[in-house]
Amino acid sequence: MDPSMLEEIVFWNWWVFALVLFIIEVLVAGTFFLWMGISAGLVGLVLFFMPDLGWEIQLSLFAIFSVISIIISRIWLARHARAATPSTLNQRGSQYIGREFTLTEPIVNGIGRLNVDDTIWRISGPDMDSGVQIIVDGMDGTILRVKSTSAK
Repeated sequence: MDPSMLEEIVFWNWWVFALVLFIIEVLVAGTFFLWMGISAGLVGLVLFFMPDLGWEIQLSLFAIFSVISIIISRIWLARHARAATPSTLNQRGSQYIGREFTLTEPIVNGIGRLNVDDTIWRISGPDMDSGVQIIVDGMDGTILRVKSTSAK
């Protein structure tokens, strides 16, 4: 690359570069290019007010702004990270945890069946007669764990 070309960089070149980085950010996962785009925009702003800066200083400013903005973003994201909610993907029975039902069939030897909407679920829990109010308190694979509502 011819060094004389680098000396002709003007503020709007940095703004176009920032726009390209923002577009890349939209197309790929993460937030890495966002901060580099903001840094390129800042270099363009500095160059707008100080047009005589050489290309070496411009690239140095871009590198410094990028590193600082990425470090600050990582620190901020670490402090403000949301706790990830556990995924219930492919765990349809987890939607029933905490809900109360009436046993239609007794639980015998710790195993029974429960009709929920249009599905029959295997359940485990203490032996109980049909007609007892139960609450689902967990899952073991595809088996719902239940207990009597009187045992809350």
